[in-house]
Amino acid sequence: MYFSIGTLIPSAAADNIIENFPAGNGPLGMAYDGANIWAVDYDGASVTKLRASDGVVLDTIPLGGIPYWATFDGENIWVTVQLDNVVTKIRASDDTVLGTFPVGTIPERLVSDGANIWVANYTDNTVTKLRASDGARLQDISVGQGPWGIAFDGTNIWVTNSTSNTVTKFRASDGAPRGTFNVGAFPIGVVFDGAKIWVANSSGHSVDILRAVDGSLLTHFRTDGEPSCFAFDGAQMWLTHDTKNTVTKHRLRDGVLLQRVQDLDYPASVLFDGTSIWVANLTGDTVSKITHTEQ
Repeated sequence: MYFSIGTLIPSAAADNIIENFPAGNGPLGMAYDGANIWAVDYDGASVTKLRASDGVVLDTIPLGGIPYWATFDGENIWVTVQLDNVVTKIRASDDTVLGTFPVGTIPERLVSDGANIWVANYTDNTVTKLRASDGARLQDISVGQGPWGIAFDGTNIWVTNSTSNTVTKFRASDGAPRGTFNVGAFPIGVVFDGAKIWVANSSGHSVDILRAVDGSLLTHFRTDGEPSCFAFDGAQMWLTHDTKNTVTKHRLRDGVLLQRVQDLDYPASVLFDGTSIWVANLTGDTVSKITHTEQ
């Protein structure tokens, strides 16, 4: 049973409760700080902070430029700002902007490894490593063409090279290469599930699942449309299909489709807060909170 946004759930027997909350102008990337959702306002040059428990907007922090993606390092929110070619660091506890740090050209997505921030620079074909404590630029690592998505597996960084149709793996401690692996057409999203790497091939309308230890292909499956972003909830994988206005849930071991949530509004990103799934609706200026209910 599936319910679209705005549907009143009549009983506890429903699969999901879906709530919508205003989230700035063109919410794109998101991050979760343990209590709040941070939604990057792509068209609003800001980031919106919402309380995860009830969706109340707590603050809007102006950033300038064109903000794109966000990550949380345990204390701070980091946001890529395209065209300005920087990342902005915001203290999550009081929303203070702590600094803006230069990276490569057209920074896309970014990830924290707990000590460092890794930024995929689309035009430069590099990944920049920043020290999280002070934003010092430690290293620029060459990868494939059009790096976009980025993930950390506990030891290695994985980067999708969108126009090379590959994924690059390198060691986080020193940037040493660990392999480049062929995937589908225009890979964007990438995530680690504890044992495997999932890659969303946007133009290929497919997902590749790779074994993390050696990059070998385990599973390939077709998707609803153009997949973009993943969220791992600890048991299943969630995947956005922006142009199809859907988010799908997949079985972890083989990618089998378990559920489809429809009638979203250009879902650009998805994350898990430990209880609920959140979706940023780029053209709807909202975020959706999807909470599973036991039958």
